[in-house]
This record gives sequence, C-alpha cells and structure tokens, in this order.
Amino acid sequence: MRPELLNPLFAEVTALKGIGPQLAKPLDRLGLARVVDVLFHLPTGWIDRLARDELDVADAGRVIAITLTPVSYRFGGSARAPARVQAVDAAGNYVSLVYFGGNSGWVKKLFPLNEPRRVSGKLESYGQELQIVHPDHVQPLDGGEPLAEREAIYPLSEGMTSKRLAGLAAQALERAPELPEWIEPGLKARHGWPDWHDALARIHGDPADAKARERLAYDEVFANQLALLLVRGEARAKRGRPLIGDGRLREALRLPYAPTGAQARTIGEIEGDLRQSQPMLRLLQGDVGSGKTLVATMALLMAAEAGTQGALLAPTEILARQHFENLSRMLAGIDVRIAILIGRDKGRAREATLMGLADGSIDILIGTHAIFQEGVTYRDLGLVVVDEQHRFGVAQRMLLQAKAARPPHLLVMTATPIPRTLTLAQYGEMDVSRLDEMPPGRQPIETRVIAEDRLGDVADALARHLEGGGQAYWVCPLVEESEKSDLAAAEARAEALRARFGDKVGLVHGRMKGPEKDAVMARFSAGQLGVLVATTVIEVGVDVPNATLIVIEAADRFGLAQLHQLRGRVGRGGGRSVCLLLRGNQLNETSRARLALMRETNDGFRIAEEDLRLRGAGELLGTRQSGEMQFRLANPEMLGELLPAANGDARLLIDRDGGLKGERGRAARLALYLFERDAAVGLLRSG
Repeated sequence: MRPELLNPLFAEVTALKGIGPQLAKPLDRLGLARVVDVLFHLPTGWIDRLARDELDVADAGRVIAITLTPVSYRFGGSARAPARVQAVDAAGNYVSLVYFGGNSGWVKKLFPLNEPRRVSGKLESYGQELQIVHPDHVQPLDGGEPLAEREAIYPLSEGMTSKRLAGLAAQALERAPELPEWIEPGLKARHGWPDWHDALARIHGDPADAKARERLAYDEVFANQLALLLVRGEARAKRGRPLIGDGRLREALRLPYAPTGAQARTIGEIEGDLRQSQPMLRLLQGDVGSGKTLVATMALLMAAEAGTQGALLAPTEILARQHFENLSRMLAGIDVRIAILIGRDKGRAREATLMGLADGSIDILIGTHAIFQEGVTYRDLGLVVVDEQHRFGVAQRMLLQAKAARPPHLLVMTATPIPRTLTLAQYGEMDVSRLDEMPPGRQPIETRVIAEDRLGDVADALARHLEGGGQAYWVCPLVEESEKSDLAAAEARAEALRARFGDKVGLVHGRMKGPEKDAVMARFSAGQLGVLVATTVIEVGVDVPNATLIVIEAADRFGLAQLHQLRGRVGRGGGRSVCLLLRGNQLNETSRARLALMRETNDGFRIAEEDLRLRGAGELLGTRQSGEMQFRLANPEMLGELLPAANGDARLLIDRDGGLKGERGRAARLALYLFERDAAVGLLRSG
C-alpha cells in the first residue's frame, strides 16, 4: 500500500484548482494525469526579463519589462491587418506594440490612452522603429504581482502556456509534503544538494538551478537502483534447486562450427549458475548474429539433462516460430521433446501441448505470452529463457516464473546492445554476460547511404539482385498514408514494386492477422518471393540467409539501435550482404552523424554508446518499448554521472543502514513509492 503521506500527490490532476474539461485535454496530451506528474514536469528553459526604465536599441532581441504609456492607435482596414499601439517610455522614446489578428476593441481595452502599463515582451528593431510583438504581460501599475526577472519555460502542448503550468506546479508544490531524507548525509553534503521539497520549489522558480535539478535526478536514479537491488536480494534469498546436467544431450548436439570464445565463456557462466541452489538471474547481451540462440539452446539442454523443463518466451509469433524451427533443426535426432504454444493455437493441438507440459513429456516449450497464461501448467519448470527482454515488463516475466513449484532459474536475452550505463540502470539486479565476438564466416555488412531522389537507381539495383537469384527486404516506417507524415507507406511501396516485379513482391505489417503474416513469411523463407516489403515488424526473428540486400526507406527517421536491428536481417549467411539507407534531403546534424556511423561500423555495442551520446536527453535506444524503464527527471548525461553514486548509496543503505527497516530505509521506502519503483519488489514478495 502506498504510504498515506503521499496520497495528495497521487490524486487526479483535476484536484488542482482551475482545471476544467478545456484544460484537461492539453494536460492529458502531456501525460499529466496526476498531481505528481505536474510536480515532476520540470521546466526545460527560462526567459531572463530585463527591468528597464528607458528603451534602448541595444536591448533588441531580449525580453524587457518596462513602463509604457499608450498615446495612439493604428488599425488597418482589414481583419488581417495588425493592430498597433504607439507608446512612449518615461523619456518620451517611442515603441510600437503589435498584435496580429488583434480586435481593435480588445486592444483599446488592454491599452487605454494615456494610462501607463507595465509591459513585458521581446524588444525588436524593425526598420527605423522599435517594436514589441504580442507582449507576454500587460498589467496596470497598481495591480498584479511584480513581473519575475526569470520565467520558466515548460514543455507544452496546444492549449497550454508556461504561465498556466507554472501556476499548476505551484499548487502541486503546496500539496507536496516535507519528506524525511533518504540520501546518505555525507553524500548530500559533498554535492551541496538541497532538501527534496526545497529542490522542487527552486527548480520550478529558477530552472537554471543546477543543484536542485541534479538532486531531483539523483532521487529518481537512487530509487531505481534501490528497487533493482531489492529485487535481486529477494530473488537471491529464495531457495531454488541446482540443475546439474550430465552432458549427454549437449554432447549429442552436432554443430557445424566450434562456439566462439564469448559463447563458450557465457555457456560456462550459465552452467555455473545452474549448479547453484540460488536461482540464476542473468542477462545475456548479444549483437545481431552473435549466436545467442546456441547459448540459450545449451542452457535449455542443461535443464532437460537435469530432468526438468525449460521454457523460452518470445515477444512475437514470428520470433517464436523462428526459434521453434531453429531448435527443431538443431535438436533433430537428439532425445529431447520440443513444442510451441502461441495465442492462436486452438483445439486438439493446443490440448496435446498442455497435456505434454503437465505430464512432463515435453522438455522444452517455446512460445509467446500464451505460455504463462492461466490454464498452462508445467510438471517441473526449472529454467525460463526470455528473449528480447526489453519488450517484457518485470510483471510478465514473474508470471512465467510463478508457474514453477520452486523459483526457476532465469536467463533473459536482448539483441539490442545496451550501453554499460543503461545496463546498470535497467538490469542492475542481474549478472551480465556479453557476446562480443561474431561466429566464423560472418562477413561485415556493407552499408551505403543514398539520397531518396535516387530511388530509380535503387530499384534498378534491386532488379539486378533478383536476377542473380538473391532476395531482399524493403523496410518502410508506416502501414498506410498519413496526412501528418510524408513517409512512404509499406502498402504503397509494395504496389509500386509489384508494378515492376509482379508477384515476386510480398508485404507484411503489424496489422495483418497471424496466419496471413505467417503465410507471407513462409513464402519468403522458401524463396517463392524475391522482395519482402515490411514495416519494422521484421526487426527481430526473421532469418533468411539468401536475403542479402535490405533497403531501409526514410532511414534518417529511425533511431540508431533500430537501424542496426533492421540491418541485422541480412548478413546471416556466408555471402556478401548490402544495406542501403535511403535518406531525405533535409538532414540535421544528428541524423547526419547517425547515418555516418551506420556506414562506418557494424559493432552494435559501439553504436549503442554513440546512440546514447547523440540522442542526449531524447528517447533512449531507438523506439520505446513497453518494458523499458523510463526516467522522467534524469536525462542520459545525468544518468551516467549519478548512477555510480546512487548504486553505492543504495548498497550502503542495504548493507549498513538496515535496509528498509532502519530510519533512512523508511524514508527510502517513500522514495520507492514516489518514483513508482515499488511494483517489482511487491510482485516478488507476493510471488
């Protein structure tokens, strides 16, 4: 249960005064549904307002606050003409106050002639005169609060102003309680950080206050690290059972090549974990094509050798089927029984699979989220492997673990190389293995960047590729045309390519039904289709060695990590593969650097580190995924700086200060609830 002290912050945003249906809409678009959301919606910039007694052309381009007296009006002959108010300062210097689309009656009411007003706005020099266009504040000398020298600028949506958000933030601050301190006193003193409530008041009042902003970012990172350590501690405290295989199934596996050093090292680490009574909790990171499937297969065989069952959870049906086909091929002739279970399985086939799981005749199950649904029971689940971990939340992963009589061992995998900083931030409760070598025979993918106006040349190159017996992917970012976007749609591109290549062109996208999608993928895998036009649904789980060309349209609109994932659909055989990145003609510096890096390297870990640097405070690692841990107050630069201290502070709290039971621990419990990092801990305890 959330501590009662925090309840005022988790009230609906409509609890703040002045929020009616009209204002609720822009707040909803900003994701501000509760009071705490407003409190943590920090300003991103500010306006410095210069107080002036007299107008000075040297101030042009700056925001000033000055007393002006209106002396005349100039209105145009049409509604579109600007309304101008001629005004003078104390020394008689003239300035025009300009309103475009301003109603003459409204302007006269705002500026009665010969009555002084305190005016704020950006002073501009226009020809031979000074002007202020749409002043941001106009008030009588004897009314209203004094104009602030510094005004916060907030992220906005249509219908919302920074002034209104500042007012709501002030209300939210009034509801915010004083909270006990959860930061270790020496650490807080060394950094010169203010108290939590004071930091919020300072940052909303002065967005340039670096110490206040740093304190709040630290709190969020600290809560995250503490939650991860508590999850790890709870998991480690649970008694599982050792899984000690005799090697008979692994020895029967006939591989066409020897495992890489990284694979052999990781398999050894996993075997060591499985031999412990403490459940394994390990993250396996591997670049595209680095051989994670072999490592997962070896782990599943260890579980089967020990007389238990293993389950492999994949995020999509395409990826689940790919794993099933690959493992079935690898394990052919070996005494191990493998099955697949996906959401649309019905009837006798599903019943047979469920019975096989319950009676233990199935050793390894592969599937989507269907494998942990109600009604699916295992005789003896010993190992859970989760692929593409970033697409699953902790809750989903725990549901599968709950299928076991005793806590099973857990191996989670991701093909998205993650910078070390973010690995610690998102997976700090896990041991980490990295596959940083590629299997022998893999050639680097040749990457070229091509302007979109050379589309005809690309189509000609595709024709030559198909004539030579090759296959290709063509990736588009949208399913259908949108009035809000100029990105080419997959459906339109497929039609255009069919006009030239006929029925050699197939199309898959996320809105297709499963059987329809599977049928197209099967035809492409069998070589019946030469070109597969697709959205990013093919980002993971597609393995067609003969497809050695990929065209990614509007590549400058994708994140680096997603481009790298898509590029990994080719280069899966021993032959030369090519990735063509079609770019728009208007590139910003970040897009230019991103595409240059893709052309320069195939190293996913280097790409991930550079992605973090280039994106700065923006979205991390390409498109957001549902299971990713998001930070609201700590941007990536802050994350890298604050994470070591937060991790050390959280460990100190657990190891020296009594965990959540001591005085500082009780304060830290408030931080967990405040930053909504309590869910995983509660789930583990209830499990």
